[in-house]
This record gives sequence, structure tokens and C-alpha cells, in this order.
Amino acid sequence: MLKSSIKKLAKLVIPENQRRKLRCYANKIRFIGFRFKCPICNSHLRKLDPFGLKFPVLTEKNVIGGGYRLNAQCPICHSFDRERLLYLYLLKKTNFFTEKAKVLHVAPEGGLSSIIKTRSNIDYVTADISANNVMVRMDITEIQYSAETFDVIICNHVLEHIIDDGKAMSELYRVLKPGGWGILQVPISLSLDKTYEDFSVTDPSERETIFGQFDHVRIYAMDYVDRLKKSGFEVDRFNWQEDPEFCGSNNKYGLLRSEHVFIVKKP
Repeated sequence: MLKSSIKKLAKLVIPENQRRKLRCYANKIRFIGFRFKCPICNSHLRKLDPFGLKFPVLTEKNVIGGGYRLNAQCPICHSFDRERLLYLYLLKKTNFFTEKAKVLHVAPEGGLSSIIKTRSNIDYVTADISANNVMVRMDITEIQYSAETFDVIICNHVLEHIIDDGKAMSELYRVLKPGGWGILQVPISLSLDKTYEDFSVTDPSERETIFGQFDHVRIYAMDYVDRLKKSGFEVDRFNWQEDPEFCGSNNKYGLLRSEHVFIVKKP
């Protein structure tokens, strides 16, 4: 009863943004340790939280980025392993945070987006087809911007939701400037030889069983690279486990093993 009364009083006298800061500080103390470090919120942590779905297909097909992981989510800022990898790649392997660029970020991750918004060198556009916390509503199969608008495109775990992913890739290619680049991540199977899709499957529960998530329409395989190239992109893959800056064997950032960064470029 007393605890409940204190919480109600706190809501009345402490602004929400201050309460969030207090919760953050309290969690930093609660989870403090030296096993992991979150590069998004700079917290030193004794553990990360598990996250991910447990549908059998994700294990059977060895889907990287789609299954249950023990050390996936930061308990402080709630960033995921894939978001931390993306940020570290941008920070350590590109001039993203120093060179002037017009950037399109599709379905933006909260922590990464907050960091990018603080950078004066970046002309930043966030977009999503339905979310409210973005600058523009956008269907990436029909992007409303002119050709050659953006220097950089970030599109992380979106294409597996899009039925006509070829059209989406072509649209992303169209609005990217010549010489521009992007990061287009998807969950990907290490067991399949070819991307599996079946557009007759529309029931959400069936999609969970077949694709591992109710709103996914395919499971990508390594021919994902060929699909990107078909749209005109040049494609490179970065393996963080081979780079000492990413703490390969130590994995202190809690990154997802076997996940590569797919970097696309427009000639």
C-alpha cells in the first residue's frame, strides 16, 4: 500500500522525463557489471536480457536474427543485438557521423535514431508505413521522394515483411544517389540454399509456423545477395567476428554470432 502511494505521489510531483532518467539510473546500478557493454547507452552490464521467438522453424532453418537469443536486449535502453551491430558498424567502419549526408532510416530503431538526431552533419529522415514516431509515412514499394535523393539508406529487418521485395529494393536503389550506400539487414537462414516464400499463406498463425513471425512473408537464404544485385546494387558483407574492434571472441557488446552486415552501394 505504501509503495503504491509513493508511486502515485512521484507521478504527481516528478515530470515523466525525469522519472525515465531516474529509472534508467536505477537500472544501471541494478545491472552494473563488466561482462557486457551497450554502445547505445554506454552502460556496463553483468548481463543482457533474452529476447526472440521460439517457433521451431527458426531453429530448424537456423535463422540468424529471428530466433530466441539469451543475450539480446539491453536492460537499460532496450536496444537489440542487431541495433548494436548496426551502430558499431556505422561508428567504426564508416564516416557516417562526420561527413555531411542526407539519410533515410526506414523503421528506425529508437536508440540509434536518438543518436543520429543529435548529429548536425546528418540531414535525417525517418519513415515507416504505420508507426507514429517517424517523420514521414512511407510505403517502400512506392517511395514518394525523387530519384537520387539520399546519400545513405538504413533499412533494418523490413524487407522480410514486404511481399514485393524486388520492387522495394528497386525503389531504395532509385532514391539513392550514385556513389551512395546503405545497410539492408534481414533475418537470414544459414540452412536454406534458396529463399523460401509462399504468398498463398496469409493467416497470421500459419505465417508464424512457416516463417517464424506472424507478419513475415519469407525466410531469406544467402541468395538474398543475388536479389539485391538484381536491383542494381553492388553488395558487400561484413563479418564482425573477424574484426578485433568488435571484440570477436569476447563479444562484450552482445552481438549476434553469425550475423553479417549487408552493405549495398549504388555505382
